[in-house]
Amino acid sequence: MPLRFASIGSGSEGNGLVVESGTTRVLMDCGFSLAETRARLARLGLAPEDLDAVLVTHEHGDHIGGVARLAAKYELPVWCTHGTWINWRAQADVVPWLEMIDPHRPFSVGELEIQPFAVPHDAREPVQFVFRAGRRKLGVLTDAGHVTPHIAASLGGVQALVLECNHDAGMLAAGPYPPALKKRVGGNYGHLENRQAAALLKQMDVSRLRHVIAAHLSQKNNTPALARQALAEELDCEAEWIEVACQDGGFGWRAID
Repeated sequence: MPLRFASIGSGSEGNGLVVESGTTRVLMDCGFSLAETRARLARLGLAPEDLDAVLVTHEHGDHIGGVARLAAKYELPVWCTHGTWINWRAQADVVPWLEMIDPHRPFSVGELEIQPFAVPHDAREPVQFVFRAGRRKLGVLTDAGHVTPHIAASLGGVQALVLECNHDAGMLAAGPYPPALKKRVGGNYGHLENRQAAALLKQMDVSRLRHVIAAHLSQKNNTPALARQALAEELDCEAEWIEVACQDGGFGWRAID
């Protein structure tokens, strides 16, 4: 059974990634209003009623802001870590069905097996995910301040990778952010810089990699061309082969056959 995936938006103003295998569809994060989420899903040929669950990576608003209302409206189970729930529980009280994620144990939703893994980010207990359907594997890594051996090992052997390229170090240094925000974004618990993302590719097994999407790009501190160039140089491929997820449109369906 093929595994396919698409984004409804990626960036500091809201995030959401749909992963599908067979009749199972999950939404990873939802940082959009209810109406906006419905509209963005419709562009992919989906409705909220088509979803089986919402998975939450962490409690920052661009990832979790729309989860509670979506889950309550459509009676969707929500999966998150205990740490995320602690910081989110005032909103999570309206969620009809809450499941806890152990960052070290896989879990299943329908036909998808999901392996969470811990990441360094300035949230309570953040995770990212590897999605598996048979031998097909999709890895997702955003909102990480630096690359760890555990991250590289968790993502090794995936055929598709959605990878944070949040900022270019030079653009961040010269950009409009105040010093405290620059320190937070560029720090060990902030966001991955283009060259850090490229360095991850050197550390992990990329022998089966067929899809790479640069994600969570800063609109003020990065450009698609810079993100593509950094990843393409490490993979020794044409820059145009690297897709870039955008804030407004995310990216369309991609399939691992």
